[in-house]
Amino acid sequence: MRTEWKLAVLLSLAAVFCGGVYTHAQQSAKPRWQMPSVTLVQDAGSQEIPREKTQLAETKTKPTSMASLAGDSAVAQGIQAGVNDATWSVASHMNNAVGGAAVQQGGSILGGMLGSRKPTVTYVWGVPGPASANVLQTTTPKFTVNFASAPGVNPTEFAPEIVRLTPAQNTCRLIGATQGKEDARSHDAADWQIYSKFLEDRVATSVQKTAEGQYEISPQSPLYPGEYAVVLRPLSKDEKFSGGDVARGQGAGMMFDTVWTFQVGENAQ
Repeated sequence: MRTEWKLAVLLSLAAVFCGGVYTHAQQSAKPRWQMPSVTLVQDAGSQEIPREKTQLAETKTKPTSMASLAGDSAVAQGIQAGVNDATWSVASHMNNAVGGAAVQQGGSILGGMLGSRKPTVTYVWGVPGPASANVLQTTTPKFTVNFASAPGVNPTEFAPEIVRLTPAQNTCRLIGATQGKEDARSHDAADWQIYSKFLEDRVATSVQKTAEGQYEISPQSPLYPGEYAVVLRPLSKDEKFSGGDVARGQGAGMMFDTVWTFQVGENAQ
């Protein structure tokens, strides 16, 4: 009887020990990375804003203003059509103008196939649809942003911004634009200074860093009714990116491919 009691005690201790080991293993098995997120802070509670993927179009139009780009039908068609990421992944290894042009469905610019000097084109980022599904009833929204564990991203090199989006021909909303070589997004080398002369309609904001890769952001003044987005931008204008990473939405290139759109309603307070 005493032997059976000892055995029962040992089994109980083993169960407790194994349970503790399992719990520790579960805690240690938390993912090392996490996709960036944006949360709207409200009195009634927080609400996570869905993360969206941008689309990228090309045009010959110079990036003088977002309004001029919005009037370019090639831009609207390119963003509305979108680009198949898997196809771009294959094309990125072809390293020539044909690879990119073969999959661009709208607004693509064909260059000399054999030319060593590629012409410069304008790259325009946007999101399909005339309006965001996230309609806010406040003109002074406050957001928390977390990209501390974004895969392949150094969180010390980026910060959030709020930009006003430009509706284009009732089909999409433009986020920003820059210039680059025609085959820029088929290059894997990090040699593209995307943000050095980036065109966007930035909103004046109050930004507070709460931890590495974690921020609170809000507009300094009430927002007018319209389309907006929270974006992630490099702190340095000289930061270089891989066009291939931008096309595939991976690594640091993912920061330009990720956006959180919202609309300030006409009756927002």
